[in-house]
Amino acid sequence: MTDQQNTAANEEESAPQFSLQRIYVRDLSFEAPKSPAIFRQQWEPSVGLDLNTRQKALENDFHEVVLTLSVTVKNGEEVAFIAEVQQAGIFLIKNLDAASMSHTLGAFCPNILFPYAREALDSLVTRGSFPALMLAPVNFDALYAQELQRMQAAGETPTVQ
Repeated sequence: MTDQQNTAANEEESAPQFSLQRIYVRDLSFEAPKSPAIFRQQWEPSVGLDLNTRQKALENDFHEVVLTLSVTVKNGEEVAFIAEVQQAGIFLIKNLDAASMSHTLGAFCPNILFPYAREALDSLVTRGSFPALMLAPVNFDALYAQELQRMQAAGETPTVQ
């Protein structure tokens, strides 16, 4: 009976584990260089979105993942506003093989963070008295797959920090 309990305990300890520990805003930035004049113009915006993720291993099996959304909105040729949010999370991730760990940090965690980043960015923009952005959902699994293909074509290997 004791051997069965030990085996069950060992299997439980080596089973993959994932747990969200904390979600937080790491950095916020907003600039409206042409205000108040921009508010008096006809509004015909063009939106540019840059998206980036990075991760860092913390102590034990904790990892920080940071999703950065940078938006530049132009009205004609003039920059109406620039907004950026760094939405971060701390995740406990244990007992994953290298490929699964890379996918979890590169796609799964950003999928969790994106709605929070989108809401923070939208709130920031509306506080600047501009119309809400309401960014469309992002498929991080597809972006991750594209990045893997790019790295394979370049002869690189994905690394987990």
